[in-house]
Amino acid sequence: MAQGVWTIAEQREGEIRKVTYEVISEGRRLADALGQELTVVLLGSNIKEKAAEFGHYGADKVIVADDARLEPYTTDAYVSVISQLAKADQPAVILLGASVQGKDLAARLSASLDVAMAQDCTAFSVENGNLVAIRPIYAGKAYAKVTYENSFPQIATARPNVMTMNAPDTSKTAQVIDASFSLDDSQIKTRVVEVIKDETGKVDLTEADKIVAGGRGVKNAEGFKVLEDLADAIGASVGASRSAVDEGWRGHADQVGQTGKVVSPNLYIACGISGAIQHMAGMSTSKVVVAINKDPDAAIFQKSDYGVVGDLFELVPALTEEAKKFA
Repeated sequence: MAQGVWTIAEQREGEIRKVTYEVISEGRRLADALGQELTVVLLGSNIKEKAAEFGHYGADKVIVADDARLEPYTTDAYVSVISQLAKADQPAVILLGASVQGKDLAARLSASLDVAMAQDCTAFSVENGNLVAIRPIYAGKAYAKVTYENSFPQIATARPNVMTMNAPDTSKTAQVIDASFSLDDSQIKTRVVEVIKDETGKVDLTEADKIVAGGRGVKNAEGFKVLEDLADAIGASVGASRSAVDEGWRGHADQVGQTGKVVSPNLYIACGISGAIQHMAGMSTSKVVVAINKDPDAAIFQKSDYGVVGDLFELVPALTEEAKKFA
């Protein structure tokens, strides 16, 4: 019988990604609702020392799969190992972060285990012993309630920055277990040849607490300088709409929207962004949205908590100066 909630930790070069702690915290709430244990699965190389801290966020157990071939993420290797562990232990629920890696892994894992999966969820609950997931559809214009009908394990990914992260309790510990698995080189059909790092040191948009984003109204690449100044003053990351990226004003890594990154910051400041459906799909779960646009009829105002009609090149520098007073 399927029993227990699993969350899959995400690491990059041995560093645990923020979404991992969010998913562990949500997994703890679901495990409590089910009256079951929470287990974190951690894959990597020489990674075991990171396992202890998961107990601080609510994990009862941590299963560590340590192998040099698991240090860089490859779908083939991770799916092989996790599938073996899941078939042996039969968890009821498996949660992952809806990062690029998490979405890729969840899709292949559900196919390997021949079970259902829900992507990019914004809320979870338990009904009659089964996981219930809420996820946006139609570019965020509606939400679907997804149920699993007693198919186990029930796999889902959680949108980053949406789930409430538990405050770490250092008095709590987790049992750390070395995983038993086999991994044949012939199973790994892809390999990481090179990793090109972002050397800017900026927080990835999907993990950013605050974002200042610009659209066509910024006019050109140089126009983003006023947005960068505001971002520096409030400790935010800079994003862009697809139109700004298509014009070559910002790189694709900065694109927010249906064909870019889906973000959920506590504060999203949209400057010169009209509010196209595709863009709204990427930031609709932001906690507070502030819009600055010269067009009083811009669609972005319909989704904003605060809106200012005016020239961003006058308003944004004024905001920056005010923000500096509180630095």
